[in-house]
Amino acid sequence: MFEELDISKDLLEITKEAETKLEPVFKKFEETALFNSAKVLKAFQDAKLNCSDFSESTGYGYFDHGRDKLEKVYSQIFHTEDALVRPQIMSGTHALAITFFGLLKHGDTLISITGEPYDSLKTIVGTSGDSKNSLIAHGVKFEQIDLVNDDFDDEKIVSRLKQSKVKMVEIQRSRGYSNRLSLNIAKIERICKKIKEADPDVIIMIDNCYGDFVETKEPTEVGVDVLVGSLLKNLGAGQTKTGGYVVGKKDLIHDVAERFSAPGVSKDIGANLNQLLPLFKGIYHAPSVVCSALKTMAFASFLLEKLGYDVSPKPFEERTDIVQTVKLGSAEELIKFCQGIQKGVALESFVTLLPSEMPGYPHPEIMASGSFVSGSTIELSCDGPIAPPYTAYMQGSLTYEYGKLGILIALSQLLKGD
Repeated sequence: MFEELDISKDLLEITKEAETKLEPVFKKFEETALFNSAKVLKAFQDAKLNCSDFSESTGYGYFDHGRDKLEKVYSQIFHTEDALVRPQIMSGTHALAITFFGLLKHGDTLISITGEPYDSLKTIVGTSGDSKNSLIAHGVKFEQIDLVNDDFDDEKIVSRLKQSKVKMVEIQRSRGYSNRLSLNIAKIERICKKIKEADPDVIIMIDNCYGDFVETKEPTEVGVDVLVGSLLKNLGAGQTKTGGYVVGKKDLIHDVAERFSAPGVSKDIGANLNQLLPLFKGIYHAPSVVCSALKTMAFASFLLEKLGYDVSPKPFEERTDIVQTVKLGSAEELIKFCQGIQKGVALESFVTLLPSEMPGYPHPEIMASGSFVSGSTIELSCDGPIAPPYTAYMQGSLTYEYGKLGILIALSQLLKGD
């Protein structure tokens, strides 16, 4: 079968070495998955979930008990007062937008303490593009404080908070399209404590995309007030067709929900449109699927480094999200690598990828994905901007076995130079 998939024999030999040496790394991922599975199971049991909770609601969606239970499950898992979990939230970007616009008003100050925002977030803030509906266009002031050596600039952050009133501090946990490391829970906990000491009233908000269930704690357990994520990533586990979540303090979730729906309506409206079963199954399978994605990325990192590529994280480095990067050095190599990943997926493996313009992104993008759910990046996928230093950002895999095969097929294609 390996020959039929056109997998290099040389790579199969490296695979044996990789899996032997990565065994303790894989074991740690499995222990984290077990812990998070216990957390999910307890939340399901405490919610007294039953089959009738999966029933469809239509129209306005009033008195949707299954939907309410889903949000209680999320609140318990994330140790928060409330949650908004809806299929009508179309992406992580949409979840971030309703959070920002629900909590920030004209004259408020927003500070990103992880430097320049992610590409699609720049258009929401208003530092990129010409939208008349950005935060800046609505009178919100924006500032940024850069990271120093892949960590928060504690002194500068605290000094700024003491100068004048800041409404919200925003943290992007994952690296996005930057070359920095993603931020682990220990670093987030340290800076949250210092921020609250400087100003107890400031709202700390985190974009948690790609980080859910990678560690045994979530940011809301260490001082974060509101947390935002996509259900096309970790917590969807390839089960959800669409959706996003916002969890946090009750008053903040109320304001976000009013932006999501309408003032005075908040969380009381929104039919589930028969999406509750996949939403519940997503969070239920998520710890195991995230574990598979982490194993796949560590395996990919080992093989790529062995072949001489510059990778991050390194195979044995700590991981706080499911993203793996590899620097390719040129547009041609980046395109070739993503084309190789496309050959290793289940759907549309026959497609030859080419870069194209993408809404919300300043550069042409190339995106490899053979996902059962369109755009799902918890499934094996790879993308990157056609811009220096020509880095590929890879993530996902619903099972380690499929992820392993996908990586082997992709690298075999790369070595062949096809």
